[in-house]
Amino acid sequence: MTPQIVDSHCHLDFPDFDGERDEIIKRAHDAGVARMVTICTKLENEPAVREIAETYDSVFYAAGIHPMSAGDYDLVPSDQLIALTRHPKMVGIGETGLDYHYTADTAQIQKDSLRNHIAAARETGLPLIIHARAADDDMARILTEEYRNGAYSCVMHCFSSSMELAKAALDLGFYLSMSGIATFKKSQELRDIFSTVPLDRVLVETDAPYLAPVPYRGKRNEPAYTAHTAQTGAELFGLDYAEFAAQTTANFDRLFTKAAQYKAAA
Repeated sequence: MTPQIVDSHCHLDFPDFDGERDEIIKRAHDAGVARMVTICTKLENEPAVREIAETYDSVFYAAGIHPMSAGDYDLVPSDQLIALTRHPKMVGIGETGLDYHYTADTAQIQKDSLRNHIAAARETGLPLIIHARAADDDMARILTEEYRNGAYSCVMHCFSSSMELAKAALDLGFYLSMSGIATFKKSQELRDIFSTVPLDRVLVETDAPYLAPVPYRGKRNEPAYTAHTAQTGAELFGLDYAEFAAQTTANFDRLFTKAAQYKAAA
């Protein structure tokens, strides 16, 4: 039997998958990807993302305002995010975060939006899903300041930042998610960072349709390809694939408790 893993972050609502979602989900299952979390990045898209989660037993969802879109909206209050969590398959807050690579001009509203998402995560007990790019110092500072105001759980999605941000996140008890970037030949520094991460704090993801792992680099990504990233992770930690798959699945269930409880109740 193929070892089961979880794609902890993908975007199944994106038009890249229109007309193919049944086949995409089937290929994921065939590859051992037993569950997926599809991420809503703009709240007007939440109904469509929710519908995908309602359609497929193995799909859960999260919702928030992506930092690159934060400047397009009035600040979304935490209460509005909290209200969405009433749905049984809504299992995380985000993705949110800071992106100064493309959208440094909206840095202040990104910070304000991030703090509101953190408040929602703290209130609901659901994990925060963080996107961080070219903003390591501010990200570490805000995550740490807010944690002092009250504990919350968090995953650094598609982690590809510095060792300093990795340590800051790990010191707070957070998780780091490994994407297809870790399979790229040029990503030895990232693999070196992951090699220092406690094994019980590692998740795997695709960020599909983006960042397809080797051997599909440059093509459309899809949840089935989580298996290739997990294979790289297994090699990095000196485990066989089944062991790494079991550990990252256990990590997902520990962080995404609502998804784990839904599975147990199904």
